[in-house]
Amino acid sequence: MPTLLALSVGNTRTAIGSFTASELTAVTRLDNTDPIAVATAAEGAWKMLDSAGAPIVIASTNDPFADRLADEVEARTGAEVLRVGADVSPAIGTHLDAHAKTGQDRLLNAAAAWSCVKQACVVVDAGTAITVDFIDGVGTFQGGAIAPGAQMALRALHEHTAALPSITYREPDAGSFGKNTEQAMLQGVHVGLQGLVWKLVEQYAMQYGAFPVVLATGGDAATLFAKDELVNAIVPDLTLHGIHESWRAVYEAESEPSRPAVQRAAAAADVRPGGCGDGCGCHAKHDDHA
Repeated sequence: MPTLLALSVGNTRTAIGSFTASELTAVTRLDNTDPIAVATAAEGAWKMLDSAGAPIVIASTNDPFADRLADEVEARTGAEVLRVGADVSPAIGTHLDAHAKTGQDRLLNAAAAWSCVKQACVVVDAGTAITVDFIDGVGTFQGGAIAPGAQMALRALHEHTAALPSITYREPDAGSFGKNTEQAMLQGVHVGLQGLVWKLVEQYAMQYGAFPVVLATGGDAATLFAKDELVNAIVPDLTLHGIHESWRAVYEAESEPSRPAVQRAAAAADVRPGGCGDGCGCHAKHDDHA
């Protein structure tokens, strides 16, 4: 398996991941305030890979920023930048409404999670928004739920009331009762999001008929779920692993010249490749729900 530079462009930050022999060897995260700075970091990471001309794949939930970033990276490296969606399909099957448009990050997270656990699972992505998605026992993305993330919820409380302050999300102080306004806001958002996830996971388990493995990712995952017994593992780089899994599906399909091109293309669009490797961290507590 060749090297790969994977870029995951989110609403507020971009993650740059370097893969060598299927292992994620380096990750850099930068705020989406300066596409030149992010492109410079991507160029440096690309040059550090041990293979000349390593492919570059970008996934995005923020296309205006990703479009400019792709142009800058191509200009600096001379390499073609592939885009998830247009050039690389997320390596996960779906069962959704016919015209549903699902975020690339959700599908890539699902692809990586299924590749890791190979059983029914829930992916909780706690970032700008929080998504709680279900993948069934045959590796099909069934959809899920989207809600405001922690910082978005706090900002809404401040912006839509006269007296509530502007605060930054963090874990609230120990104890059940917020003893001042700031702590009350933190308690409401922190415990509220934990309760949201518990209720949704229980709902999914009831409909599916078995309790799934629960993986969490995203910038607020550790703060929200490090002490939460519901979550089996926190995987900070799940989206990057999903980009890698999806690129690997394309690479392996194109490496089988004996198969008709249409079969190779179909496999690339709907393959569910095996294991993303122990480096992803999502094998931590699989036995809990085996």
